[in-house]
Amino acid sequence: MVKSMTGYGRGEAVLNGRSITVEVRSVNNRYLDCSVKLPRLYIFAEDAIKSRVQNSISRGKVDVFVTLDNTQGEQVVISVNQPVADSYFNALTALRDQYALKDDISVSLLSRFQDVLLVEKSQEDVEAVAQDICSVLDMALQDFTAMRQREGEKLAEDIRSRSCTISGLLARVEERSPKTVSEYRTKLESRMKEVLSNTQLDESRILTEAAIFADKIAVDEETVRLHSHLSQLEEMLASGVPVGRKLDFLIQEFNREANTIGSKCSDLEISRYVVDIKAEIEKIREQVQNVE
Repeated sequence: MVKSMTGYGRGEAVLNGRSITVEVRSVNNRYLDCSVKLPRLYIFAEDAIKSRVQNSISRGKVDVFVTLDNTQGEQVVISVNQPVADSYFNALTALRDQYALKDDISVSLLSRFQDVLLVEKSQEDVEAVAQDICSVLDMALQDFTAMRQREGEKLAEDIRSRSCTISGLLARVEERSPKTVSEYRTKLESRMKEVLSNTQLDESRILTEAAIFADKIAVDEETVRLHSHLSQLEEMLASGVPVGRKLDFLIQEFNREANTIGSKCSDLEISRYVVDIKAEIEKIREQVQNVE
């Protein structure tokens, strides 16, 4: 199935106390160029995100936006800074003994001194967080792929329609081409009669000239190759794999054959058909630029 390079997808979920949102956007690009924007604290998940994107997308300028909110508040760990607490306790005890003070050393007193209690954020399991982000990314990519497939179906439909038009125009070229030789022979014979009004015409000379002309304007090889290219085009569209780059090269071959037919023909009717064929090829080329 043909996919467009442009698309948008979004995924949202609350996993392990975090609200995670992932958005994926893409525009046309010759190769895959993935950019990930996520909070600095979670930069460790960037490689995992890019790897997941590369497994789903082959071409395009892809931007991935990740936002995370902790729904349960920040998890913190409170611990006693034992060396500092010991120092404060020893100092207070020395003061008490030296000045015969009332012993009112308490937990609440010690805890108020600076750096006795350490408040730290709990260590996160980075692999688990990365997995949660990638799970939501998969949702976004599924939505993203569905949109690209819908756009791709429209592209393929338009390309097939134009391919059918080209096929019809080629049939007209093939029908008209032999007639131009017959018309040329009639014109040649008429002119030779005018020039050689009192001399018998050399039939073999007329046949030779007509044969040379026929060989000069013959476009059989080009039309056969164009028919072959049209068949390849349909095979690529139906292949179900990314074919954008191959289609780029194939359309170049389309243009080459059409230009050759145009350079060979001297018939006005065929020239018009060639102009129409080249116009359809150009429209296909523009659509192919959007194909993954």
